[in-house]
Amino acid sequence: MSFRSFRRGYERFLEGICIALMTALAVEVTVGVVFRYTGHSLVWYDEVATILLAWVTFYGSALAVLKHAHMGVPEIVRMLPPGPRVVAAAVAQLCTMAFFVLLAWVGFSILGILSTDYLVSLPEIPVAWANSVIPVSSVLFVVGQALVFPEVLRKARAGAGHAQEAA
Repeated sequence: MSFRSFRRGYERFLEGICIALMTALAVEVTVGVVFRYTGHSLVWYDEVATILLAWVTFYGSALAVLKHAHMGVPEIVRMLPPGPRVVAAAVAQLCTMAFFVLLAWVGFSILGILSTDYLVSLPEIPVAWANSVIPVSSVLFVVGQALVFPEVLRKARAGAGHAQEAA
């Protein structure tokens, strides 16, 4: 399997997760509204919708890294001379990866602390299960960062023309 095909497969995997979560959220909200309209509100509606929204956000951020859809200021990096530009791009990528490695580690350690807590409206579901999105999506984010790292470095090496064109 080539690097490109793995990256594309990984992107499709994350897209599938995001589509499934957004679909589940849309269905859950629609069902909640219908039940509330008929006077039979679901006690678990708000809590589950909140969890699904958080999951869409976290898994969506892992997908966004592959599409370079996160906020940034690439113009500053592009304006640097070639050597510092590559170093700045690499340092930025490595800092982001380090943050998400730390977030995965802390998120995983917190799951043990939450192992005895359960959702309020669905007491059979552990809070740790709902919060597992933090370490899981952090690892997915790091994988995504690693997959785009070569592309970021290639663009940083080739970015001299962009800075000169803008001047």
